[in-house]
Amino acid sequence: MKSKWILLGLMACLCAIPAFSQNLELTGDYSYLHFTPTLGNLNTINFNGGGFDASFLFHGRFGIKADLQFYANNSFTATFPTTVTRFGTIPAGTYRGNGSFQTYLFGPIVKAHMKHFEPFGEVLFGVAHTGVFTSFANSVRAAPGATLTFSGGQTPFALAAGGGLDIPLGHIFAIRAGEVDYVLTRFQNPITGNNNQNSFRILGGIQVRLGAR
Repeated sequence: MKSKWILLGLMACLCAIPAFSQNLELTGDYSYLHFTPTLGNLNTINFNGGGFDASFLFHGRFGIKADLQFYANNSFTATFPTTVTRFGTIPAGTYRGNGSFQTYLFGPIVKAHMKHFEPFGEVLFGVAHTGVFTSFANSVRAAPGATLTFSGGQTPFALAAGGGLDIPLGHIFAIRAGEVDYVLTRFQNPITGNNNQNSFRILGGIQVRLGAR
């Protein structure tokens, strides 16, 4: 239920931004996500993707940002000894799977305007979704002797906190030279019971600016 309210808030933010387009920044980006699912010996999965964000800045400095990122499908391999979890038994073996990753975030942004550089910071809240845990659960359930009941399908809380640097190219365009964010997700982990995943992302792209400055 919480995830539904977060998604509704994100949609409301996206719908409201065009009404204030006199101070709107639209950025299309490439994004790299270093995700830490901690499934057996599978400690990291690297995702490549992209997306866009829309920021409405009040007086060019403080504002609201909506950020949508979509990462391409990636495969993984995880090896386990016989493991008994609260969701059932995972037989010893090597399991393969794949999954994509998406984040839907919004929140406050603050930006400084210098002559040639514009550093910014942000704290964004929302939800994340990935097929990694579902694919893993399906792979385990296909193994002889498996009793795992974990479904894997989740859209939990997510947070991104960090900042970056924009380089303006006149009044309309800018380059997102770099953005680095800590990313927290709350996927339920069937192995460790730890529902926090501490990851990070790196982004860069092109920005279009609308309105007075």
